[in-house]
Amino acid sequence: MTDNDRIARFEKRRAELHKMSDEQLKARFWELCGKAVEPMIELAKTHTSPSIERAVLLRMGIDSISTKGVVTRVNEAGLLGHGAGHVVLKVAETCKTDVRGAAKKIIEDASVLNGLFGGK
Repeated sequence: MTDNDRIARFEKRRAELHKMSDEQLKARFWELCGKAVEPMIELAKTHTSPSIERAVLLRMGIDSISTKGVVTRVNEAGLLGHGAGHVVLKVAETCKTDVRGAAKKIIEDASVLNGLFGGK
């Protein structure tokens, strides 16, 4: 693509944007933002690792020793793809406790993970 082609494309986009109201521009901005992050969201849904999940748990306020145990249990239960933080929140909700209490329950009794997402 030549410089002239690039300039022509820019001028065309500029003219189209110039016709838009502030509300239309805002809507277009958020539409483009959604398109930009969509591949990252999809990647995050299918690609994780124990170290990433431990980092998430640390940011949730769970101590580093417990994060290792929780991630191990969640991984053994085949739930790592749901996100360890999500699992902890589900256990906290089910057991009516906070995230630290949920982490402790997961470490002490892996059966609290059974059926969380409709599985075994």
